[in-house]
Amino acid sequence: MDRTTDGWGSGLLGVVIFSGSLPATRVAVGDFSPLFLTSARAVIATLLAATLLIALRQARPARGDLGSLAIVALGVVVGFPLLTALALQHITSAHSIVFIGLLPLATAIFGVLRGGERPKPAFWLFSCLGAATVAGFAFVTSGGGSLTGDLLMIAAIVVCGLGYAEGATLSRRLGGWQVISWALLLALPMMAILTLVTMPDSWNGIGIPAWLGLAYVSIFSMLVGFIFWYRGLALGGIAGVGQLQLLQPFFGLTLAGLLLHEPVAWTMIAVTGFVVLCVAGAKRFA
Repeated sequence: MDRTTDGWGSGLLGVVIFSGSLPATRVAVGDFSPLFLTSARAVIATLLAATLLIALRQARPARGDLGSLAIVALGVVVGFPLLTALALQHITSAHSIVFIGLLPLATAIFGVLRGGERPKPAFWLFSCLGAATVAGFAFVTSGGGSLTGDLLMIAAIVVCGLGYAEGATLSRRLGGWQVISWALLLALPMMAILTLVTMPDSWNGIGIPAWLGLAYVSIFSMLVGFIFWYRGLALGGIAGVGQLQLLQPFFGLTLAGLLLHEPVAWTMIAVTGFVVLCVAGAKRFA
């Protein structure tokens, strides 16, 4: 298996894992505050990541890599989880998942700015077409949406795209799981303090679904998914493999409907289907 094919396979597995993030977050914020959920998931993931780093005797990153790790931490450890948790207090997870269609474009743009990639002009045509379709749908639909929630999701997509591209570039030197592990450790002091400050006054009213949601976003969304995702971006190319995120709404909408029993309108499915068609053209010219 060549590096590109291996990268696309690894990236697809990462997308499948990430697809459960928003439904799990939606469940968790029912009993946990967004700030506690954001910080607690990072702390739990950091404990697992630190165990891996110590057990496998990984060398510390160079001082010159700390700036890039800080960008990764701010983008995917703090920014995206917090902004999506806040957004999901205003919108349904099914509605929020549609915004994931904007992630490939954001990731590709930052791949050019931070990773030095140069996709062909036709790539941008397909990527922008998919992004414009998703954005247009998000702002004209009324089901499960709100202006506040939509703006928070857009902000989340921007910082996440930056974190993805920066992490992928750094993964070429440090390795995929090492990047997210060191980024988590870098953010640990702030996340640990925030966890203590925002801790629930009582644990009695927290249901099992919320605990399961916290477990999923801590272990899979915050750590395991990134192991495959950063590896895929590093091997297959940030702009190209990043287009796999166009498949994420399919998986996410299915989970939202099956697990949360949220209404998934036919228009959501139609828009998602059209956007996914753009991935073939974008991949061809990446």
